[in-house]
Amino acid sequence: MLTPFKNEPLSDFSDPDRAAAYRLALAGVRRRLGNHKPLIIGGREVDTGDRIVSLNPAKPVEVVGTVAAAGGVQIDAAFEAAWRAFPEWAACPAAERAAVTIKLAAELRRRKLSLAAWETLEASKNWLEAEADVAEAIDFCEYYARQALDLARPVPINPWPGEINQSWLQPLGAGVIISPWNFPLAILAGMAMGPVAAGNTVVLKPSSNTPMTAAVFMEAVATAGFPPGVINFLPATGGDVGDYLAGHPRVRFINFTGSKEVGLRIASRAAQVQPGQPWLKRAFLEMGGKDAIVVDETADLETAIAAVVQSAFGFQGQKCSAASRLIVTAEIYAAFLEKLVAATKALKVGPAEENYPVTAVISEEQHRKILAEIEAGKAEAKLLVGGKALDKNGGYYIEPTVFAEVAGNSRLGQYEIFGPVLSVIRARNFDEAVGLFNDTEYGLTGGIFSRSRERIERAKRDFEVGNLYINRGITGARVGVQPFGGFKMSGSNAKAGGPDYVRLFMEMKTVAEKL
Repeated sequence: MLTPFKNEPLSDFSDPDRAAAYRLALAGVRRRLGNHKPLIIGGREVDTGDRIVSLNPAKPVEVVGTVAAAGGVQIDAAFEAAWRAFPEWAACPAAERAAVTIKLAAELRRRKLSLAAWETLEASKNWLEAEADVAEAIDFCEYYARQALDLARPVPINPWPGEINQSWLQPLGAGVIISPWNFPLAILAGMAMGPVAAGNTVVLKPSSNTPMTAAVFMEAVATAGFPPGVINFLPATGGDVGDYLAGHPRVRFINFTGSKEVGLRIASRAAQVQPGQPWLKRAFLEMGGKDAIVVDETADLETAIAAVVQSAFGFQGQKCSAASRLIVTAEIYAAFLEKLVAATKALKVGPAEENYPVTAVISEEQHRKILAEIEAGKAEAKLLVGGKALDKNGGYYIEPTVFAEVAGNSRLGQYEIFGPVLSVIRARNFDEAVGLFNDTEYGLTGGIFSRSRERIERAKRDFEVGNLYINRGITGARVGVQPFGGFKMSGSNAKAGGPDYVRLFMEMKTVAEKL
């Protein structure tokens, strides 16, 4: 029997003891920098001649570590191992699968600050962002273990005279997990452990920007006692590898988080039945957002300012849930901008290791792309604050940036920049704000600050997003509390951390026996 699910608590780093513990964890990880990690296929370490090099975004001359890079031969071997492990793992009682998943949660909990320190150095997450990511990974394991137990019960059906009728859920098979760099442990663990807790086996392809965090996760997997082949570790680079994975005839399902462009390509590849493929693949895609917060003239402006700044610039805006559009009604537009500029200028930028609120963006490529979007935006709108790169040890730093007088249909108003850039749009009134809010191909998160009950109720009804937040920030969905997933081009609304998630990776079988 498991106790009711509870979210993992977070540290208060204003406590000198907790701050000292985090610095100690950073020092411990620093002693392991530069290590090499192999692939894990069928429980065995496999090295290749190719390497993925992970760099510290705050100091790119510093190598965090290297991992082996897989090719087609290793992909084929990984799926062979996953299918070899599948029958026994699928037949394993749900209670035993849940127990191993809970052991993984416990192992992650024991390593919480160390795992967070890896993220600080590899993903440039400050202490709170990094620990919250690890806590979410723990939550996913705990929550999905309990879901797997619930789903192991027979499906309720109506009786029929003279027959024994049964229906139950069973796992699908072997699937591929393609995880992003911005939540290198939470999303990776959640995407993998939902299917695994249900009895599936997986091939795990982490982002090439954060492979060491994923490799350390695999250390915890081994300690927890998962059978060989249940979780296979397969770092790889290049679009060709993604195409090969998505189109592989032995892939039963694909679980992906990343850009819209890559997600749509995966969806297209997954829909094509390959020679020797005996099933229709399931593809679950989470593909980002162009998320907006509406602030109207009735709002508590001080509360709204703090939430907008955190939602826009937390982790440098590198969250699919981040506020990248701010829609303000005309009556308070000028006053709100004045407060927003002051709050943005007050943000300190520096190394994640030193726990600055705004740190380096993930890579040289992202740094270049974000700056190019800022430069192009100057021709579309008025740059109020920020907009420049900062030179700190060669790190990939960009000032928190705010544009005003942005047109809703402009590139600044439509394109997901995925960086510390906030576009402010003026709405004549609340009716126009609703239209502007929905005028994007995405529909992931959004928010409203208002004291008007009528407007709040209208937002709940009319705002086209999967996760709507009222009078609070729009990031930081909690497992089991705010199931996460969007509408429109934001993805397939799989609702990670929700009561239906594990069910996605199972299929129902019905047996009727005449007496």
